Amino acid sequence: MEGSFLGLNILDWIVISGYIILITAIGLWANRSVKSTGDYFMGGRRFGKLLMIAQAFGAGTRTDQAVAVIGASSQIGLAGIWYQWLYLFSTPFFWLIAPIYRRLRYITIGDFFEQRYGTGMGAAYAFVGLLWFAVNIGVILKGTGVTIEAITGGIISTEAAVIGMMLFFVIYGALGGLVAAAKTQLIQGFFILLLSFLIIPFALNYVGGIQAVHEALPDDWFNLIANEEVTLFFIIMAVLNGLIGVVVQPHHMAINGSGKTEISCRSGWTYGIFIKRFATLGWAFSGIFIAVVFPQIINADSSERELAFGLAIVELLPKGFVGLMIAAMVAAVVSACNNFMVNGSALFTRNFYRRFLNSDANEKHYLSVARLSSFFVVAAGVVIALYIPSVVDGLLLIWKIMAFLGIAFWMAIFWKKANRYGAWSSMIITAILAFTTGAMGWSFPEQVALYLPIGFATMITVSYFTKPEDAKIINRFYSLLNTPVGQEERLEDAGISAADFEIPNSDQRQKEKEDRTFIPLLDNKEALKTGEGLMLVDLLTLKKTFSFKNYKVDLKGFGISWAIVVGYLLLAWFLSRVV
Repeated sequence: MEGSFLGLNILDWIVISGYIILITAIGLWANRSVKSTGDYFMGGRRFGKLLMIAQAFGAGTRTDQAVAVIGASSQIGLAGIWYQWLYLFSTPFFWLIAPIYRRLRYITIGDFFEQRYGTGMGAAYAFVGLLWFAVNIGVILKGTGVTIEAITGGIISTEAAVIGMMLFFVIYGALGGLVAAAKTQLIQGFFILLLSFLIIPFALNYVGGIQAVHEALPDDWFNLIANEEVTLFFIIMAVLNGLIGVVVQPHHMAINGSGKTEISCRSGWTYGIFIKRFATLGWAFSGIFIAVVFPQIINADSSERELAFGLAIVELLPKGFVGLMIAAMVAAVVSACNNFMVNGSALFTRNFYRRFLNSDANEKHYLSVARLSSFFVVAAGVVIALYIPSVVDGLLLIWKIMAFLGIAFWMAIFWKKANRYGAWSSMIITAILAFTTGAMGWSFPEQVALYLPIGFATMITVSYFTKPEDAKIINRFYSLLNTPVGQEERLEDAGISAADFEIPNSDQRQKEKEDRTFIPLLDNKEALKTGEGLMLVDLLTLKKTFSFKNYKVDLKGFGISWAIVVGYLLLAWFLSRVV
């Protein structure tokens, strides 16, 4: 089929249009089930394992990540994979963390900080979380926009692509919320995974095979550690920073809270992200082969190397496949941005609007506010997309932002003495250290090596020497963690109800001030009997309670996850030797 429009063949436009029609229809269909903010934000907490895996993979896999990894790998070789594999060693911990989100029964991580550290800390997190969503959406749009501009030879500019994608996923996401996102991610996940490896055979055919690749590139391009940029020190610091910060990425409460059961949450988040780790292998090797096709990329600057993905698509793929690749990129944008948009609106609606501006409205009103606020979250992301220098710059900012609050999250889980004063102090001091050292020209790993240990030391020291949190707050928090989903009658008997997790209206606030009812601390004996004890929550008392029987669910999944990690490392090593 001949003819072109806006730099793309008509056949490519047919493929793209078919995809857009399909997922729009799914969004309209999903809208029928959205009746409340609980449906919109959490999917009614009814997702099974398959939808949970699709949701985690779709929300966690984005075009900007492929752009960053392919761009880096086209300049430094296989080591560029660590721009996404920095979370590889964190992934087994997802199995341990997932039930924590589910047992707390909150809707946003802003609720977590509010319930554990007070209203002010909840609002602070909501602000940082909204910034994180905006930066992420901006980075996603930037990465995809740059790629589309390269594919169309500049006929569709980065700015035009950003605006077009923004309009599409806003309309789609505002209709169906998290339900629409999860249902389309089953389709989109397949697209993304398949097309992560599509460039490789075409690139190899173009350059004349594996032998030609090795003749064109130095041997160290196939090492997992580079001599520059992604050094061993960089990898270690990025892994540690990722482990601390990943737990407070704002969409993770929705990803894990939307599951029917704790096993659904564990399996969905852990294995959905492991699929992404596999896709990352395709991106890294694609970058290596693209370097042979476009050797000028090797010496390009950080923003120019991010054109590598787009150049390869237009140069190597036949008609129709280009449209298929663009559809896959749009799929990744819609998956991730819709998830971020919905969860960003949840943060604003619950932890700002409902808490401080209007706590007495009905559910229909809050649902309307959520849908409206999602537009503003996206608008901020668009502004960032238009002005951020490069995708990698955006990723580095994202990584640092969440570590500031990750310290307070981790300490809240396993240390009862952690309090709001320590949380505020650690957040402020890490932010100051990160941004001042950044202005002084420190590298990312050097910054991490400074602000993480000082942040933890500040949290512990300040919490130890200041007023502890109210016993009622602590007892309610840990009672939830000690009570698996399905044992809610224990909570009700202890005076903890679902209403405790909703933002109170003005009358309820007054009642809270007058209510001095003591809430007992529920122990974890029932959870230990069924092997559902949580090792992270019991970390400081494991010496007394540890046995395989008590923590068999944690230990089985954690062990399998580490086996997968080792398998991925061996696979990457093997491929680097045979490719």
